[in-house]
Amino acid sequence: MSYGGPVEVERAFIGAGCNRIVNNVSWGACELVAFGAQNAVAIFCPETAQVLTTLPGHKASVNCTYWLPCAKFAFKAKHWERHYLLSGDSEGAIILWELSLVDKKWRYVLQAPQPHKKGVTCMTGILISQTDAIFASTSSDGIVNVWELVLPSSSDGGCNLSCLDSIFVGSKPMVALSLAELAASTGHLILAMGGVDNKIHLYCGERKGKFTRACELKAHTDWIRSLDFSLPICTNGGMKYLLLVSSAQDRGIRIWKLALRNSVTNSNRQEAITLASYIEGPVFVVGSFSCQISLESLLIGHEDWVYSVEWQPPLSSSIEGIEYHQPESILSASMDKTMMIWQPERTTGIWMNVVTVGELSHCALGFYGGHWGSSGDAILAHGYGGSFHLWKNVGVDVENWQPQKVPSGHFAAVSDIAWAKSGEYLLSVSHDQTTRIFAPWHHESQLNNGDSWHEIARPQVHGHDINCVAIIQGTGNHRFVSGAEEKVARVFEAPLSFLKTLNRATLQKATLPDDLQGDIQILGANMSALGLSQKPIYVQAASETPERNGNDGLDTLETIPDAIPVELTEPPIEEQLAWHTLWPESHKLYGHGNELFSLCCDHEGKLVASSCKAQSASVAEVWLWQVGSWKAVGRLQSHTLTVTQMEFSHDDSLLLAVSRDRQFSVFSIQQTGANEISHQLLMKQEAHKRIIWTCSWNPFGHEFATGSRDKTVKIWAIDKGCSVKQLMTLPPFNSSVTALSWAGLDRRSSSGLLAVGMESGHIELWNISINRTEDGSLAVPGATASVLVRLDPFMCHASAVNRLVWKNSEKNLVSRALQLASCGADHTVRVFEVNLD
Repeated sequence: MSYGGPVEVERAFIGAGCNRIVNNVSWGACELVAFGAQNAVAIFCPETAQVLTTLPGHKASVNCTYWLPCAKFAFKAKHWERHYLLSGDSEGAIILWELSLVDKKWRYVLQAPQPHKKGVTCMTGILISQTDAIFASTSSDGIVNVWELVLPSSSDGGCNLSCLDSIFVGSKPMVALSLAELAASTGHLILAMGGVDNKIHLYCGERKGKFTRACELKAHTDWIRSLDFSLPICTNGGMKYLLLVSSAQDRGIRIWKLALRNSVTNSNRQEAITLASYIEGPVFVVGSFSCQISLESLLIGHEDWVYSVEWQPPLSSSIEGIEYHQPESILSASMDKTMMIWQPERTTGIWMNVVTVGELSHCALGFYGGHWGSSGDAILAHGYGGSFHLWKNVGVDVENWQPQKVPSGHFAAVSDIAWAKSGEYLLSVSHDQTTRIFAPWHHESQLNNGDSWHEIARPQVHGHDINCVAIIQGTGNHRFVSGAEEKVARVFEAPLSFLKTLNRATLQKATLPDDLQGDIQILGANMSALGLSQKPIYVQAASETPERNGNDGLDTLETIPDAIPVELTEPPIEEQLAWHTLWPESHKLYGHGNELFSLCCDHEGKLVASSCKAQSASVAEVWLWQVGSWKAVGRLQSHTLTVTQMEFSHDDSLLLAVSRDRQFSVFSIQQTGANEISHQLLMKQEAHKRIIWTCSWNPFGHEFATGSRDKTVKIWAIDKGCSVKQLMTLPPFNSSVTALSWAGLDRRSSSGLLAVGMESGHIELWNISINRTEDGSLAVPGATASVLVRLDPFMCHASAVNRLVWKNSEKNLVSRALQLASCGADHTVRVFEVNLD
């Protein structure tokens, strides 16, 4: 009986970290945030703290994103049905995407026809009208391009992109841009750019014409990092002026005033003499107008590079004839771990810092950028650790900025994942040197509309890239083994604070009885100074006040805050995750001669197998460790190069290993005594023409699948316990096969689902049936296979799939609903709901 009915695959969760680069994040007028996650553009909703989707299309890491309309033009776009997003990557390509708000569908629209020769570093744009937008892009190739984007007026129209001008700025590239209309009546645009030469360059141009250099502003003493024009502000006399805010690596923020004057009346002006009039800067002519620039203010307050400054988005005006009101309020984000809001004092007009957030955090380094929400009551920062930090003004009469939940995830390739013993959470490890736990957080109030997934703990924060992980099965406390770019495997055990948090997240569906929780004396763990080992914090010791070193209050890079592990009552934010949710390390497993590469645990939780990077037979041994005593109880020799993946059969009698040497091995494993294991190499065979990356057992028998760089998947069976027989080869795939996972559907007919993940990021589900005669021997043909569903590329990874794992794959299905977890080189962890109704 093969399963051939309709299959629905839905996204349940995407965990992703932000690329660690300036200008990577953009908050749109549609209240969604876009950011780059490796080669994908990820979209998240600040309201739900969930990543909604990822957009595949870039062939290189995404450097910057920009919404059209962005939050600044939200007042113009209240009734828009379609919003647009620009994304630029590290190879110079710029892609335009369209979001239909009606059905929440994304569409790839076009790629800019003349890509930059090097990475795009900044994009900025303005809306001229409902159907016309101008945007500029800059790159490390020393060229700034100005583009006109004509948007469709009806739903079936197409977008048209043309390059208005290409400005060569020389060998010192520009890294910050801002674009504005000088005055709607004149049709003139002004483009500010700044970069490596410490100057702000202003260029003027007409809407369809070329841009000419107007002037340059010298004041900053280091690289210009961010520029932002306000929308035109009206004075009492009816004349308009623009404000330009600039920030730099000299830690200063400057506000410049651009006052537009009619050239004819310019000579006989009579204005009140203000402080600013004594420090007037250059004048340049634009058409029939002249523009006077003056330094309005210098804001000093940050203690490190100021990476971004942004005007608060304008609010819709209730006064007739005036479309908007531009608040005099600036958000700045700095590497000193703070974001500040600056506003002029009512009486003196002197700009002051009115709000500071983030100063209590212990992130490794500071913020790469800060952004306003379109209504001005929320601010978002993204940091060095790929993390987001969101604050919302929840005060009624007085401002009260409180941290909010945000999505989180790895900021480097995710190398391995594993489901918890009972499937309550998903554990992932990554080359960002962290181990993270994601789980659905059950809210009593939201039982009807599903659970939202969140990162609930970060058990390991390490000093080496982590390559592999295995969760210990069987009874007892939650434990896992992880292997990193070092020769030691490390064993971790869940502390009391995590068990209580997990109980709360699962609404008391506890997997550990209370009496066992009472036996656990460890509350949490502290990070060691080198970031390699994690020391336990005991329940008794937690109540005592620890003695501090002599450098109290000094926040140097060497000091590490004491962890305060507590039961979490709601999903934690980055500050809690980074320090307070660590698990203590209970054992180290020494034995391998090189960096660890692969780990697996048997289904009873008695043995762990490990392998390391190898170029010779002696180093390529698979080591067997006994759970509990953690003694090495076996060294299995077979392969000559790195063993890439291992898996125990579902009755734990066989261990399958696949290797870079293009061969697979099957070992028989038997428990002969209390602490003794007998093992024997049953068979070894060259199976593919290229590296074998992955393997997976049939949950209902001794059949297994292997997947290789040669773009094939082969199904094998162990015949009569001593020989191996190839049952079939699936039709060739379009890309290298990097991940496989086999889930059982029906034990009687031995049918199952095989998930196939590829180097391209795509995932396919195949229906596999093993054909046996009544006496249990293999029939002819031995297996049948058919493709069940190819996942939509918008649901899949943007780079190689590193691991696929079905949740509770050996248990019989009752609900006909399965969960499939995947992780990839695109920094994401994903969970799919597969419904077989």
